[in-house]
Amino acid sequence: MNRLLATLLASVAGATIVAAPAFAQSDAAGYRAAMQKIEKEHDVAKDKCDALTKEDVCEEQADVARAKAELAAAQKYDNTPDRLNAAHRKLAEAEYELAEEKCDAMKGNQKDSCMNTAKSVRTAALAEIDGKRDTRASTTGGSGSTAATAGAAGSAGLVASTDTKDPVKSAAVEKCEEKGNKTACLVENKDKPDTALERAGEKTRNAIAGAVDKTKEAGRNVADKTRELTAGAAATTERAAENAGDKTRATASNAADKTENARSRTASNMSDAAITAKVKAGLAAEKDTSALAVKVETEKGVVMLSGFVDSKAEAERAEKVAKGVDGVTRVKSTLKVK
Repeated sequence: MNRLLATLLASVAGATIVAAPAFAQSDAAGYRAAMQKIEKEHDVAKDKCDALTKEDVCEEQADVARAKAELAAAQKYDNTPDRLNAAHRKLAEAEYELAEEKCDAMKGNQKDSCMNTAKSVRTAALAEIDGKRDTRASTTGGSGSTAATAGAAGSAGLVASTDTKDPVKSAAVEKCEEKGNKTACLVENKDKPDTALERAGEKTRNAIAGAVDKTKEAGRNVADKTRELTAGAAATTERAAENAGDKTRATASNAADKTENARSRTASNMSDAAITAKVKAGLAAEKDTSALAVKVETEKGVVMLSGFVDSKAEAERAEKVAKGVDGVTRVKSTLKVK
């Protein structure tokens, strides 16, 4: 399953990348008109989200749809390398934020695993985009073609190559593509075998693991009985000493854990306060942003913006400033236009 997940992550990262066009084309008027239409459709989609229970997920889905439409507009009207690169990065970020929003509904280890997977996919996608851009910049020769090599490496070494020739893995990637958001699909299904072949592999591995565990347990039982028959009182004394040592180590470990938890909570509070201060400073530095009208709060790395601003553009600038501060994992905005 880990090998399948690694290739899926690589495939998702590479799925948003397209080869550089043979020649650049630019239709400024067509691109501007397309972007205006996309923005209007985006506003309508987000307004519809207000009546839904999962409003945040709906809004993130609207952002992903907008990013996809903007990428299509760039490819059609302004397919210069810089424009395409920016559009691909915006789509990768939008898909990550949607996956992150879905992870928020989970709890405990499941949520942590979900967040780690979403971050791995985002890291791989951005690295892939940068790799394609660097390859285009360094390509020389009369043909003007671009090498189709992948240089992405996701967090924890999950991504090594975008070459997915295995039909089972390709089918899994295609299934996620059909659902509209590849990142969120992968996050939701990363622990679920997607095919009969993968399920069979899971059962085989579980059976082997069970047999090994039973063999080890049988060996331990034989060894225990042998020691009891031959060691007698010495074995009893040794076990008593071991139990005392275990209790001592457990007590020390619990104390260390409590101390570390207290330190972590203090560090988290300090970090949140520092993030809030940096965001406020960034807003104050923006000449077109009213820093005093924007309220900034931070909890566990999540920045929340509220208040009233003069325009939608000002609200978007405030969100951009907050996202650019180190340590910020997410930005939630309820800013209203006066």
